[in-house]
Amino acid sequence: GRRHLAYALSLAGLPLLSLLASAPALFATYLLVRHTPALSEAALRLLVAAPVLAVTTMVCGMLITALAVRLLSRAITPGPHRADGAVAWRAWLVTRLLDESRAGLFPLYASLATPYWLRLLGARVGRGTEISTVLPLPSLLDVRDGAFLADDTLVAPYELHGGWMWLGPVRIGTRAFVGNSGIVGPGREVPDRALIGVLSDAPAHGRAGTSWIGRPAMPLPRVAEHSDPARTFAPSRRLVAARAAVETCRLLPVVLGTLLAECVLLGEQDALVAGGPPLAALAGAPLLLAAGLTACLLTTLAKWLLVGRFQPGERPLWSSFVWRNELFDTFVEVLAVPWGAGAHLGTPALNWWLRSLGARVGRGVWCETYWLPETDLISLGDGVSINRGCVLQTHLFHDRIMRMDTVRVADGASLGPHSIALPGTTIGTGASIAASSLVMRGETVPGGTRWAGNPIAGATPPRADGVLPTEEAA
Repeated sequence: GRRHLAYALSLAGLPLLSLLASAPALFATYLLVRHTPALSEAALRLLVAAPVLAVTTMVCGMLITALAVRLLSRAITPGPHRADGAVAWRAWLVTRLLDESRAGLFPLYASLATPYWLRLLGARVGRGTEISTVLPLPSLLDVRDGAFLADDTLVAPYELHGGWMWLGPVRIGTRAFVGNSGIVGPGREVPDRALIGVLSDAPAHGRAGTSWIGRPAMPLPRVAEHSDPARTFAPSRRLVAARAAVETCRLLPVVLGTLLAECVLLGEQDALVAGGPPLAALAGAPLLLAAGLTACLLTTLAKWLLVGRFQPGERPLWSSFVWRNELFDTFVEVLAVPWGAGAHLGTPALNWWLRSLGARVGRGVWCETYWLPETDLISLGDGVSINRGCVLQTHLFHDRIMRMDTVRVADGASLGPHSIALPGTTIGTGASIAASSLVMRGETVPGGTRWAGNPIAGATPPRADGVLPTEEAA
């Protein structure tokens, strides 16, 4: 009973941490406007103060999260623990805190600041690492020099089996690479210069320099490409300074989000003064819709100003294009999704916005994801279904080279929930990919067939009349 209460109170308390982080900014806002005679003057004061308020909230969120994670991690030790015990609750809560931080503190991730952030949380992180939106138990994580952890990697997590929670240290070797949504489970090690592919598990035993793909992991024949080290592993101080300058601009969408919140607040206040609570209640929805539309339009403008039209090709990690692309992604995650796009998944409104970003989206498309990184390289035919959590992965980053290519989904095809299509793939007319599947780089899925797996296998071919056996049985 007490354990159930601890989980319930934790779930209720997590949103309060965000409110606590915002408390200094909210109090400062109150001080700024409490004696202001006119809304116009209040708006001007808030406009000037918005950058400071936004940064203050972000710093407070960092400190609160780091303190909570550090305190909770003291009792997180390797080995088996009862799934209903105190250690399991601590590991679960740390994971929830860091999952929340990937949204609230998104500008910190996939940046020069990420290694410092993970060290603050208690992880051991070497020099020259590149780390994106990783989700670890920090006290169990050891990342060596030059390693690369891509988007949404799960490293040093907990595992549940038969009423027990298993925890174990994880080591990511020197210049090792873990691809998007890769998993390195408890007690596993990614050897030096090894590669774990997209949506793949790290094997229990691997050798240095080997590559692995799939779940369960299987060897992937691959020859590492070598390019100019000054643009991959050994950048000059000038390049580091230039990248830091671009990444500092990630605060801009944070500030714009703060300004939108203040505009909604001032609009509600104006409605309250003019017509009392009934008018304020009626004004809420239009104000929020207007704020969401503004956020999406600002993100579209940022895309075209920062990167223009995406083209297939290659760019090294230490290049202006890559940094500007990450800045555009910050606009998406920090501004557009929280204010507008996230509430319109699977609607025509999302399709219209994706078209404004350069994606080719046909009629009657059901798209329940916004993870279309390089939008100009995406083509969705009429009647396509892209389900929740899917990623149309138009770039890969192994060997610290960003390789971009198209992803095409033909008329009537579907991609199951949490599946990933890699660059250069074409999914044929009426083809179906099952949930949590991986379409490998450069593959063409024949029209009218059904596939599943990671990587996909076991096709169900169409008959001569175009009817699938499974459809006839149904």
